[in-house]
Amino acid sequence: MKGFWQKFGKSLLLPISTIAVAGIFLGLAAALQNKEIVGEAFVNLVIMQNFIGFIRKLAGLVFGNLPLFFCISIAVGLAKDEKPTAAFSAVLGFLVLHLTLSYILDLNKINAATMSIQALMDGGLSQLDATIMNAKYETVLGFFTLRMNVFGGILIGGIVTFLHNKFYTIQLPSAINFFGGKRFIPLITLITIPFVGLCSYYIWPYFDNFIGLLGQGIASVGDFGPFLYGSLNRLLIPTGLHHILNQIVRFTPVGGTAVIDGQTVMGALNIFNTAIASPTPVSNEIFQLGARYVGQGHTLIVLFGLPAASLAMYRLADQKNKKRIKALLIAGVVASVLTGVTEPLEFTFMFISPILFLFHVLMTGIGYFAASILGISVGGVQAGLIDFTIFGIFRGFESKWYLLIVIGIFMAIAYYFGFTYLTKKFNINTPGRNENLDVEDEEESIKLNLKDEDLAKSIIEYLGGKENIDSITNCFTRLRVTVKDDSLVNENKLKLTGASGISRPSANNVQVIYGLKVEGIARSVKEVFNRKD
Repeated sequence: MKGFWQKFGKSLLLPISTIAVAGIFLGLAAALQNKEIVGEAFVNLVIMQNFIGFIRKLAGLVFGNLPLFFCISIAVGLAKDEKPTAAFSAVLGFLVLHLTLSYILDLNKINAATMSIQALMDGGLSQLDATIMNAKYETVLGFFTLRMNVFGGILIGGIVTFLHNKFYTIQLPSAINFFGGKRFIPLITLITIPFVGLCSYYIWPYFDNFIGLLGQGIASVGDFGPFLYGSLNRLLIPTGLHHILNQIVRFTPVGGTAVIDGQTVMGALNIFNTAIASPTPVSNEIFQLGARYVGQGHTLIVLFGLPAASLAMYRLADQKNKKRIKALLIAGVVASVLTGVTEPLEFTFMFISPILFLFHVLMTGIGYFAASILGISVGGVQAGLIDFTIFGIFRGFESKWYLLIVIGIFMAIAYYFGFTYLTKKFNINTPGRNENLDVEDEEESIKLNLKDEDLAKSIIEYLGGKENIDSITNCFTRLRVTVKDDSLVNENKLKLTGASGISRPSANNVQVIYGLKVEGIARSVKEVFNRKD
């Protein structure tokens, strides 16, 4: 079950990476259309502003179709084989779901005209009640349907993938076997999803109410909500399940609900990006609502906290080991500062010392809490220096980006002295400390990084060989491998291949942490693994 949820979380990463890029373009476009930043003369350049407006439309295309992107990504990520067929069937299933819902709603005289705010007010509802009722519906790819947000995409992606994995090798009687195998998947999708749509019509309102109540519950604890989210987010890092938590607060009412330009927007990231894209001025309170779970709390960790912790670990390392440790930590700090990817640094101490990890978890929660109570509104997905600049500095002083620097300085001091004190107090063997490095091992590590193919062969060997490996995938920073016998995995040797750490979420799942270079490593490992020698 844990292995499934890890694969599920990993399958969400493709649309998330697209969102990150689209968000950066959206933030830049908003800055370039702000006369207080670029001047009134630049804002009045018609051709330039038309081009920038097109960029904003492109970003809006990404954010407006997230449920479909999630649906496709889940199908591709979880399908065992014939992934193109799974993706095609997922799109088909998504369209069928909303066609079914639209048809049923129309039979009950529920459509865009009858559910408009004005029509509902003419029917006797107050403006507030009419707005709440109107928010239960939306138009998706031309279909007036229930507002299921990304849940609709996730639901269909999961169901279609289940059907795909169960039937893509099915053999039918000879006379109709043309429709067997992978061709059977679109057919079974067409038959199954209308029933899913019918069930959704009756069940979704209850689920929607539950999510709304959950969101209200989190909102009721005020700024303590971001503290809980920040702490839990880091606590889930060893399992890789933090991606799922992220999506819940980013795209559902759990992350907040706001009305922008007359439209109800749900989810922290949706709120922030919709506010950025709005052609009319949006209050900073709306930006704060969107940013409290997006960007700013993590920014304090990636720009200040973890770099300071790295400095502490470097200074505490034995003198003879500092050269090697310096190279390891600098690579991790660069990834953290520029892109917000923290795993390469976190895995240098996460499993060595639960004490240091819990300190990190607590400090992350405090960072989110402090940013929230001070009304900071710096958003972004990755939360690195690029996002801080675009979604903080470029938005002007109203984002209160300068307060992040002030808090960050205190955060850096707390991390440096906290790591130093705890390491000495409990005699923790952080990287390079109390280590007797084997010179031959260090030379082997350098040698293993010379050639991609040799590196891939070594990784496979240290995972127990080809015969011990069931599957190989990767996410942003980790090589994820399912093995048959975990006792054959040589962790010490794997670390010599450039890994900053090894995680074992379950007995047969091994995650080797390589940082941002994992994409190339995974490609080489898959090529060698799939090669028939």
